[in-house]
Amino acid sequence: MATLIRKTFSVPPLGCNCSIIGDPVTKQAIVIDPGGAYERILHEVQQLGLTVSHILHTHAHFDHFLASGAMKEATGAVLCLHQDDLDLWKNLDVQCRMFGVPSGSVPMPDYWLKDEEKLLLGDIPVFALHTPGHTPGSMSFHAPGDKLVLAGDTLFRGSIGRTDLWGGDFDAIEQSIRERLYTLDDTTVVVTGHGPETAIGWEKERNQFIRVA
Repeated sequence: MATLIRKTFSVPPLGCNCSIIGDPVTKQAIVIDPGGAYERILHEVQQLGLTVSHILHTHAHFDHFLASGAMKEATGAVLCLHQDDLDLWKNLDVQCRMFGVPSGSVPMPDYWLKDEEKLLLGDIPVFALHTPGHTPGSMSFHAPGDKLVLAGDTLFRGSIGRTDLWGGDFDAIEQSIRERLYTLDDTTVVVTGHGPETAIGWEKERNQFIRVA
């Protein structure tokens, strides 16, 4: 039975899926990948009646954290990232210039996420999984009680994240998907970094890049 409050929606500039997950009892919330349009994200948080305590990042490509500074300023939330993506984070301006996107001001992360770390939303556990390959510090966030995983750009419906960008590694992403994501329950819903949601079992059978025979 689902226990978390969740709202997922696309934000500019590149259609990143931003997610808000919250505890229905304490009303504590986590925002994952605030790529842009921070006013929209704040509005959604307020509509859900939640208070943001942490901002988690699946990775540090600019389109997944461009609004993180404004979100932190508005909420006082803790910015969380895996340390292996620090170089990407520090080069936000360079990334934005490469894509012709206006840059913004983002402070340094407050907290380094660790593999298999348990994060609590009230009494609801959410586990941080290090799933490198798209970037060195890519993370997925697994809520087993809800059979939900927020996989960022590691896994898409029928596809996988690019590995031809800065820090990408195909062997690493294949290992992450096979050993960290495909080992989850087949009915687990996958919130992808862009585009539609999918399910672990569907991907194991039909993903055009990485299938389970």
